[in-house]
Amino acid sequence: MAQTTLEDQVTAAKIKNPSLLGGAMIIAGTIVGAGMFSLPVVMSGIWFYWSIAVLVFTWFCMLHSGLMILEANLNYHTGASFDTITKDLLGNGWNIVNGLTVAFVLYILTYAYISASGSVIQHTLRGMGIDFPARLGGLFFALFVAFIVWLSTTAVSRMTTIVLGAKILTFFMTFGGLLGHVEPVKLFNLSEANPSYLPYLLMTLPFCLASFGYHGNVPSLMKYYGKNPRRIRNCLLIGTLLALTLYIIWLVGTMGNIPRPQFREIASQGGNIDVLVSALGGILQSSSMDLLLTVFSNFAVASSFLGVTLGLFDYLADLFKFDDSRLGRGKTAVITFLPPILGGLIYPDGFIYAIGYAGLAATVWAAIVPALLARASRKRFGSPLYRVWGGTPLIVLILLFGAINAIAHILSSLNLLPTY
Repeated sequence: MAQTTLEDQVTAAKIKNPSLLGGAMIIAGTIVGAGMFSLPVVMSGIWFYWSIAVLVFTWFCMLHSGLMILEANLNYHTGASFDTITKDLLGNGWNIVNGLTVAFVLYILTYAYISASGSVIQHTLRGMGIDFPARLGGLFFALFVAFIVWLSTTAVSRMTTIVLGAKILTFFMTFGGLLGHVEPVKLFNLSEANPSYLPYLLMTLPFCLASFGYHGNVPSLMKYYGKNPRRIRNCLLIGTLLALTLYIIWLVGTMGNIPRPQFREIASQGGNIDVLVSALGGILQSSSMDLLLTVFSNFAVASSFLGVTLGLFDYLADLFKFDDSRLGRGKTAVITFLPPILGGLIYPDGFIYAIGYAGLAATVWAAIVPALLARASRKRFGSPLYRVWGGTPLIVLILLFGAINAIAHILSSLNLLPTY
């Protein structure tokens, strides 16, 4: 009897304390996905050194804005998401603005990944001699992800861990080959006389911000771990650092193999994933490398898709007060996936545009609102469980970061910023 009781206690402890790896993989899997394929294209204007500087600065700001959401979230019941927290701390006006941007970003990213998955599946099957419509590929993939998200957060965590593990494996297999072909002349752009980089810097910011988006998953992690700020903070730190490292390796592999001027041609073709994969495969002239790139792009889309839709799912469940029963999760799944699936069927090639517009709206709920939540939370609750370091200066920095990103996207949309 005593042995059975001990086994029950061990099982209960495992349930109450899920592994750090699972949460970190949700964060890294959400960040490092199809969005990374847009980075070399949109950052070709500022090229390698400035790209690294912008990525590191964006990582720092996005990590800390996520921690600010955690700080505020810990003062509320487990399961509370942006709707509950923002309405209580900032009032109904800010909650409406924030709710619209949260829904817009997560819906448009879900659409972007449906678009990307259709493109990748079509490219994969075309390599096998099968002509398969991108629209149907995106539809089937979206239905599969919907089923996983409907099951539970644990199912998403386990599937994301498997997919991200496979993605990292194929990443290093792929980039072991790509990095072996890196040419310093291309990577450091030594062949161009008097190249200009700084004029293109501002336009890259919203894409970088969108490529570090994971904030919708912070309330999901609190449901997963309970009120355990140290564990959740470590998930955010490990997950975002892993993403930053993989992004830098990705830029080395792409910019070291494709000359800067060739990215203009890639961008003119829409900048979608299959165009970049084809360009890399064509330069390396390796069928095995093309296969690895294709497999990697499939895993990249899958991991981001899972993480983004989990954040949207939990936000909508909180907004509409659907319970966690099978029926309640079924209702949430319908309103989570139906709109972006319809968008993917109507307009399947909007990946690069969707990522850009997500960056604009994300400045509100991934930068500006988190800073305001942290300030309001400290005034009301005093941050009894966790407080982000840096005080008021860090809050001001995050607010400025969000404002600059918003201005950059608006100017770019009005064609007032130079494009490479």
